[in-house]
Amino acid sequence: MTTNAHDVIVVGLGPTGLTMATLLGRRGLNVLVLEREPEFYGMARAVYTDDEALRVFQTAGIADELHADMNIDSVVQWVRKDGSILAQFREDRRPMWWPITNFLYQPYLENKLEESLKIYPNVEVRRGREVLAFAQDDDGVSVTHAASTGSGYGKREAVTEVDNAETSRAAYLIGADGGRSVVRLSQNIEMTGKSYPERWLVVDLEAKEGVDAFRHLPYFDFVCDPDMPTVSCPQPGGHHRFEFSLKDDDDKDEFESDETVRRLMSQYIDPEEVVVIRKLVYTFNAVVADTWRNGRVLLAGDAAHMTPQFIGQGMNAGIRDSDNLSWKLHSVLRHGADPKILDTFESERRPHAKAMIDLSVFNKSLVSIKHPVQATGRDIALRSAMRTPGLGPWMRRMGMKPKPRFKKGAYLGLPRGLRGVEGTLPPQPEVRTYDGRLMRLDDTLGYGWSVVGFNVDPREALGADKHRWDGLGASYATLFEAGTRPMGQPGDGRRRSGLIDVEDTSGAFTAWLRKAGAKPGDLLVLRPDKFVFGLTSDTRLLTREVEKQLGLSAALVAV
Repeated sequence: MTTNAHDVIVVGLGPTGLTMATLLGRRGLNVLVLEREPEFYGMARAVYTDDEALRVFQTAGIADELHADMNIDSVVQWVRKDGSILAQFREDRRPMWWPITNFLYQPYLENKLEESLKIYPNVEVRRGREVLAFAQDDDGVSVTHAASTGSGYGKREAVTEVDNAETSRAAYLIGADGGRSVVRLSQNIEMTGKSYPERWLVVDLEAKEGVDAFRHLPYFDFVCDPDMPTVSCPQPGGHHRFEFSLKDDDDKDEFESDETVRRLMSQYIDPEEVVVIRKLVYTFNAVVADTWRNGRVLLAGDAAHMTPQFIGQGMNAGIRDSDNLSWKLHSVLRHGADPKILDTFESERRPHAKAMIDLSVFNKSLVSIKHPVQATGRDIALRSAMRTPGLGPWMRRMGMKPKPRFKKGAYLGLPRGLRGVEGTLPPQPEVRTYDGRLMRLDDTLGYGWSVVGFNVDPREALGADKHRWDGLGASYATLFEAGTRPMGQPGDGRRRSGLIDVEDTSGAFTAWLRKAGAKPGDLLVLRPDKFVFGLTSDTRLLTREVEKQLGLSAALVAV
């Protein structure tokens, strides 16, 4: 048996790799991160994140710091060239506690994520290391890598020192190395979907010091102009992005020229007030890898699926991947779970990622209409839909966005019935702790398994099975309805030691539980990614199923 120096090797230091490394590190795994580029890219690509992704960052312990640098609760709208509104999306409800609409400047986010990794001595980051080859066996994966002294970002020619290669060893390898993933290509894994020939010019701008260049563009606009569909995206810190749709016969070099970029910008801003950070003509893909796992090698983020930019979900898909996969690897490596549970990473995540891709393609097809008659038809249909009872409010709430809900029969958890919540992500209200503090629910529960009793101490309900959940490192909580916390007796503090005691003062979580058919005395089991494993009064069923589905043949043993 070959000794593994690391639990996991992560290839790639973009948002997916950074989030993956942070979550694995926080869970106590020994992680090596290999990044080909010796320098940080420093350019914005992703511009948006949502409440679900922020909840993952919350699990990673860095959400508040990241969110402080975001433009939140912006309206998203479809407008004509003259600015008249066709459709407007605005959702001020916060079921996950976090705002649903958050625009970001990616360098801020990546810098803070990379800096936060320094608090984990069990996470080693090595920049300027290119993966040359890897091989897996029954015990782990050997990864050969060498110094890369150049830059693949086009700044200078990359030079790889293959004569001084090293080999690192880990139990698992994760390819989070983007759309041109070396990890995926080395395994000859194909991607299925469609590559689109339509070209767009992206222009990233920064306001000059002391100039408020973008105040007149407060919202995210899809400008539905048949002559040139355009996207206008506000970003924090005096940054802004425009994307312009090119015609088939437009010349790439001409549109990347200073003169053309200035002319296009002049329709919306004063070019003298900004600095052009990036200008690039690009195409996009809507594809999914045919398989996400090959033994001990897994793919995540753009290496597994590429989402067109039209609903801003590409980065967020990789963040969801990281949340899903990190706790399962921890279960395998620290709790002895059957490695077969890693297959559920793809079965749970693929349908949702594909649904996001399909929605993005649909939005692209509507935004980029260039035929005048078709554009007029689209405009009429949009405005009519927004005025239709039921449909209009649904659209304004962005109801078309795929829900965090796993496909039946394809997830780790109890079967989902007609009103069931198994395999779904519950709301996250603010709750009141026994000492009177208001806290987000997830912060009280921690980042492992959670057993929550509805008006009952779950430890007493579990009885003799409690030690099995102790072995998983589960936290235990009682959720009381507002105003129903019972009077106790002297000494209850000792009896209730180790119990998370919270009150649902807003009633949001209680309403969600009752809608799912829950009664006082029932137990709710949340997986480490906060998706529901089960909601039932049958404690033996919960214990039996978690052991069975994780592949734990004996009583759970704490590590």
